[in-house]
Amino acid sequence: MSEETRNSIRIGLTVEQRRGVAEMMNALLADEFVLGVKTKNYHWNVKGPQFHDLHNFFEAQYGALEEKIDEIAEFARYMGEPALGSMSAFLEKARLQEDTETARGASEMISNLLKDHEEVIRNLRTGIETAEEKWGSAEAADFFTGLVQEHEKMAWMLRAMLE
Repeated sequence: MSEETRNSIRIGLTVEQRRGVAEMMNALLADEFVLGVKTKNYHWNVKGPQFHDLHNFFEAQYGALEEKIDEIAEFARYMGEPALGSMSAFLEKARLQEDTETARGASEMISNLLKDHEEVIRNLRTGIETAEEKWGSAEAADFFTGLVQEHEKMAWMLRAMLE
């Protein structure tokens, strides 16, 4: 988007505020993308007596993540900034680590996903405060709050599987 177009967006946030919000969205986008790919990896490669249940569970989780990924990318675009769109950009920006291993046991897969969801939740909680206080975007804070609830539910389900 050209600087002229960026400057013509009049939504009550300055260009700097919108860039700050978009930067937060892109960091979250990268994390969600890495988490989504990790969940797909586990969906494709799970084995053992829980195969059927975990295969379906992981599929439902990455489906939910894919919906959020699109919403997050669009939020960055609302701010007049580009959304990340390449694997290298996602991996560079992500705070989560990808998992290239295809032979993990089911419990380890569940534990890894739980750890990542909890990290996303912590990052979102920080993001809520930053969006509101630093960038003046109640909408971004509200969006992050909704995502916290969704990740908390996913984490709860993963935690229950480990007990």
